[in-house]
Amino acid sequence: MTKAKIIKHLSRDKKFIPLIKTIAYPEIKLNEDLYASLISAIISQQLSVAAARTIHGRFLAIFNNKIPAYTTLISTSAEKLRTAGISNQKAGYLHNIAQFGLANSLHYNDLKAMEDEELITYLTQIKGVGKWTVEMILMFNLNRPDIFPIDDLGIQNAVKSLYNINATGRELKTRMLEKSADWSPYRTIACRYLWRWKDAPKN
Repeated sequence: MTKAKIIKHLSRDKKFIPLIKTIAYPEIKLNEDLYASLISAIISQQLSVAAARTIHGRFLAIFNNKIPAYTTLISTSAEKLRTAGISNQKAGYLHNIAQFGLANSLHYNDLKAMEDEELITYLTQIKGVGKWTVEMILMFNLNRPDIFPIDDLGIQNAVKSLYNINATGRELKTRMLEKSADWSPYRTIACRYLWRWKDAPKN
């Protein structure tokens, strides 16, 4: 999977040509700590980037600025986690992740060996971890090339704007799947272009 090959493939969609010309190619720096990524994903749910960063920092401060071991996190009360700005519900989800890690495996090499759908099924056993969260793991931790997080609000808004689609719900998702078929098997990179394009200043 070479950069030139991916760019050539995505350029077949004429709407992508301006994005490719004006946005730097989205390189991926892999993070192999899946446990830490799941913790970060739970903390970040329904928060702005700035708020999530602040709360994540406070969470780490509880544990001497390190990701806590499974047993350490499990033994840390929800009340203690609330001092970092983490809700009771999210505290429960964090405990669920640690308990799952103890009972099963969150080791990078074990999860890397799984197929996309197999990993989604495996990790969504954890209460609080949804399909979108696992899709982010697939994209940013495992560098899977053809992930399309159709429920991501940023991707939905970007596709609606780029293609002038005025639809919602099931109709929107149907249109999104139709458009994304042209990007496959490189939908991960296509989505990273779309996120950057959505967040870039518009003239």
